[in-house]
Amino acid sequence: MTGVGGAPTATTTVEAPRPDPDGRAPAAAASSGPWVARHPAAAAYLLSGTAYLVLAVVLWWHVWTSHPSATTICGCGDPALFLWFIEWPAYAIAHGHSLFFSRAMFHPTGINLLANTSVLAIGVPLAPVTWLFGPVASLNVALTLVPVFNALAAFWLLRRWVRWAPAAFLGGLLFGFSPFVLGNLSYAHLMVAALAVFPLAVGCLDELLVRQRWRPVATGAALGLLVAVEFFVSTEMLVVLAISVVVGVLVLAAYGWVVDRAQLATRARRAGPGIVAGGTVSLVLLGYPAWYALAGPAHLSGPVWPTIPKIGGNVLQSLVHSSVDARSIFAILGGYLGPALPLSNFVGWGMVAVLAAGVVIWRRDRRLWFFGVMAVATTLLALSVTKYRWSPWHLFYRIPLLYDVVQQHFTAVALLAASVMLAVIVDRVRWSPLWDRRRLWRADPADDRAPGRRRRRVPAAAPVLAALVVASVALGPIVAVLAPVLPFTVHPVMVPEWYPANSRAPHPGQVLLSSPAPSSGVQSALAWQAVTGMAFSQVSGGGPESTPSRTGRERAALAVLDDVGVGDQSAPVATPGALAAVRQALAAWGVTTVVVPTLSGQPLVVAGGDSRFAAGFMTDVLGRRPVYTHHAWVWSGRLLAGAALDVPASAIAACTSRAELRHRGPGAVPACVEKTATGLRSG
Repeated sequence: MTGVGGAPTATTTVEAPRPDPDGRAPAAAASSGPWVARHPAAAAYLLSGTAYLVLAVVLWWHVWTSHPSATTICGCGDPALFLWFIEWPAYAIAHGHSLFFSRAMFHPTGINLLANTSVLAIGVPLAPVTWLFGPVASLNVALTLVPVFNALAAFWLLRRWVRWAPAAFLGGLLFGFSPFVLGNLSYAHLMVAALAVFPLAVGCLDELLVRQRWRPVATGAALGLLVAVEFFVSTEMLVVLAISVVVGVLVLAAYGWVVDRAQLATRARRAGPGIVAGGTVSLVLLGYPAWYALAGPAHLSGPVWPTIPKIGGNVLQSLVHSSVDARSIFAILGGYLGPALPLSNFVGWGMVAVLAAGVVIWRRDRRLWFFGVMAVATTLLALSVTKYRWSPWHLFYRIPLLYDVVQQHFTAVALLAASVMLAVIVDRVRWSPLWDRRRLWRADPADDRAPGRRRRRVPAAAPVLAALVVASVALGPIVAVLAPVLPFTVHPVMVPEWYPANSRAPHPGQVLLSSPAPSSGVQSALAWQAVTGMAFSQVSGGGPESTPSRTGRERAALAVLDDVGVGDQSAPVATPGALAAVRQALAAWGVTTVVVPTLSGQPLVVAGGDSRFAAGFMTDVLGRRPVYTHHAWVWSGRLLAGAALDVPASAIAACTSRAELRHRGPGAVPACVEKTATGLRSG
């Protein structure tokens, strides 16, 4: 029996027969002895899963040793968006709303969750945790378990090809806890970090196309189910997986065509029913959701992120150089406020050297060749289309639906291939014939006749130590780069007092405009809404719908509100045209309440710009003073009953910067704006 690429499987010998290669107890002892000896496979999974879980808890130590239902990466940036995505399924199930569509964000148009990174495959199973402990706790559970499931899935796959369980454990460690996974977790990008489907799908494909021991229809159906699960994790990563599978199948087909065409045809015929079964299951489960994502209410048309090809690729140097994110404005608004992690495709010179040496030393092992080709191919697909004159993604990125694939996400497949290669190489070192005493340590025949001479013996630990040294060379650079910046930095989710106070008795039909508006990149208002149980709908939001090209007639107004939210007072935010645009947008959105909370002392990504300036600006827009309650300026009732005050931005800024206003009550700024307006009219 052969594995991927025709390589020997874990149940056959590779070079030299060895007793009990899988660690199974002899048949005579199978019914007695410790549980570990009687159930070695289950014990391996239990021990590996426990080790992975302990490591994940250490990574999120500051969460689990503080207040896991109120502390996470940040209640801002992208983590705030994912708090919303975690809360919505629980709220929708409890209230009988659609899981695919919501008007709680981007009111009144709403949001198509299937066209977004809504991770329903994570949010729905975690709904009970959300009901009991809130979305922050659910997000923390997801952040902790994602690398564990990634690693365990890879461990399951690797046990098919390696005989030594620690080798599979190390491969799973690389795949589950790589800089790629941890970097995405630091921004709560669950849709990219959750990769457990990838190894499971590769295992099904190995059975369907290569080993063909399982029933093909059942294997194909399982593969179709995995495709459906990945769709509800990330449609983008499903496309990445599909393209990579096509590359892998072409490599296998080319090898089979050269080596044995008759066997290739036989395998293809046997795999046919499984492929049909997988396609049927996928079509049944995803027909309607796929249509909904592409053509349902509030679906996205055209490029989802117009700038993706410009920012989405890797450079080859970052494979071996531990450069870090430069803390650009995009990284800061992403929501991680801790030390920067290495770039996602970093593996270090040690990994490159071990994998290359393994291919050379065991050049007859077709597993290493196949996954080496896959690692190289997907690494090249992950290259930037703007930093190189030509890269493979140039062939695809202008194709509709592929334009928005972030090239660097092919790193996930490259890492899976590298994990397989690392596990195979470590396993090869552990079971190398060089450790056979009769070969490596056979003494000269003359020594047998010498009185008192003994043959040299290999220490029992030598093969294990050698395998661990090889693994250390490969994984050491990654550990050295990650150790100084971990555990992850976390923060309490700051929720302004007004939001929970008003969620206790929610008003049906309440439509809120918060400042800063979440479309500004300061997405804290999404966390405030999620943590308080979706007590209101709100205009604006996060994700691709917030791009200016999708805001329709309210585009100018939203741009002004975004500038106010991040404190860009240099923008023309208080011209008569800007004030009129905002008033028109408030009417079109059906806003019933405007809230400007005070979050003094918080960084820009949490609180936005100067809330006093925002309060003065909204006073200018609405033509009347707000009510100050629960540390927030609030306008409600008939919002547009009066006319705009037409106070210029410079005058509003002056009202917020006057020294005497700092020592007065919160009504000073709105009062100053009204007074300025009166002076302008009388003048």
